[in-house]
Amino acid sequence: MSHGARVIRTGVSSAGPAAPPPVTIASSSAGSDAELMDGGYFRSCAGMLKVAQMITLLIGFISVNNSPWTDYSAYSFFQIVSMCDLVMILFFYIMHIFRVYRKLTCVSWPLAEFLHYLIGTILLLIGSIVAAAKSYNITGLVAGATFGFLATILCVISMWSSYKVSCITQSTNASV
Repeated sequence: MSHGARVIRTGVSSAGPAAPPPVTIASSSAGSDAELMDGGYFRSCAGMLKVAQMITLLIGFISVNNSPWTDYSAYSFFQIVSMCDLVMILFFYIMHIFRVYRKLTCVSWPLAEFLHYLIGTILLLIGSIVAAAKSYNITGLVAGATFGFLATILCVISMWSSYKVSCITQSTNASV
């Protein structure tokens, strides 16, 4: 018997809601490839969660950037991580809105997004911890670290709602 970890996409994914939206006159062709934009993704939970992540990362970056720094390396790391994470979330948001994942099938988009969230969340958590430890009660730095923690929580929620990681037991003996 071998044990392995498997990543399983759940119904609430970053590609939009699991159930199709109710058919109305305005959204009757929401699933067609002829449309340029996916209007349903704006209103989906995953889309709003990405917008909330981008806003909290931007507020954290601006708070740290406009404060007097006590430790250059700690806050430059936080700024780099928050901006890289923001740019990647914006990239995946635009990718889902314009349905790029349907045209570029050579890339495993769910895996790419999962790895981005995994690595980005860990780095953002490290950057927020270091920023909080080096803030010395300077209001802007504390606010930046707080928004970094909030963005970390939002990234974990997004990862948790999009993927279910489970350890399964696979049987290797085949009965012949």
